[in-house]
Amino acid sequence: MYGRYAHENSLTFRENFLNIPLVNQWLQVFKKVLKQQFPSFTAKDSSFKFQPTYDIDEAYSYKHKGWLRNAGGTVKDLLKRDWSKVSLRRRVLSNKIKDTYDSYEWMDELHQQYNLKPNYFFLVPEKNGQYDKNILPTNTAMQQLIKQHTEKYTVGIHPSWQSGDEHSFLGKEIKTLEGITGKTVTTSRQHFIRFTLPDTFRRLLSAGIKEDYSMGYGSINGFRASVASPFYWYDLAKEEQTELLLHPFCHMEANSFYEQKVSSQQALEEMLHYLNEVKKVNGTLITLWHNTFLGTDPFFAGWREIYQQFIKEASMFHFEKSGTT
Repeated sequence: MYGRYAHENSLTFRENFLNIPLVNQWLQVFKKVLKQQFPSFTAKDSSFKFQPTYDIDEAYSYKHKGWLRNAGGTVKDLLKRDWSKVSLRRRVLSNKIKDTYDSYEWMDELHQQYNLKPNYFFLVPEKNGQYDKNILPTNTAMQQLIKQHTEKYTVGIHPSWQSGDEHSFLGKEIKTLEGITGKTVTTSRQHFIRFTLPDTFRRLLSAGIKEDYSMGYGSINGFRASVASPFYWYDLAKEEQTELLLHPFCHMEANSFYEQKVSSQQALEEMLHYLNEVKKVNGTLITLWHNTFLGTDPFFAGWREIYQQFIKEASMFHFEKSGTT
């Protein structure tokens, strides 16, 4: 329905090895065999790393959206007789409570507690669309939010859905983000994990993107490329290795919630599975979360708590491997 490659068609899914980093496992075996055949052979050992990442698709649930969008939302809630949502919107807009998607301070405290340096990807479309619902980058509050994160973390572009249809939008959005951050933007992740090969990756390279975090599915969790380590994209049509470094993610909370329809506790168990699998091969564990799940919206009740539990577990392994005490 989103025009993406269906995971059901992949070899990894059909042969039931989507949930393991098979290539990393093969490499471990290969190194052992080489050492047996050539005792003097030495290979650089990798170490486990944990890299949390976030997509900011919808920075705020009610605030900074203007009276027209809020009025329309209120009418919809009234027609549905969703009185709790009507009350919630009113309390947020009257500054009685924090916006339910405003989880940024809580996230900062979590990162500081566990000494984490996450990556953030901001959606900055020129105009809103069906799948591009973020507050526009011309909004002062949105600019301030981006600048605050630029001071602490790596900030990348989250190319809009519209940029997949109108290719000239990609360069405009990158320039918009660079104008706000005052820095060159070289990292990206596709909105809705929407990309086609080789076209999307070639466009990213042409636009100056050096690292991309889109290698994963937007419909199921697992190792899309069977790899739990960064690797350079190989352009099969041109038969050449490119300079685009791909960082594959294996878990997105939206997949668990919307696609796999599991509970927060089941999602935690799934995340711990990926943590253990990546740890066994000394790979890089990349997770994808959204500020919406980590806020206080009742719709996502319980997800903030399991994420905090997971961060504690993942960081413990991260500290062990990095030598941090």
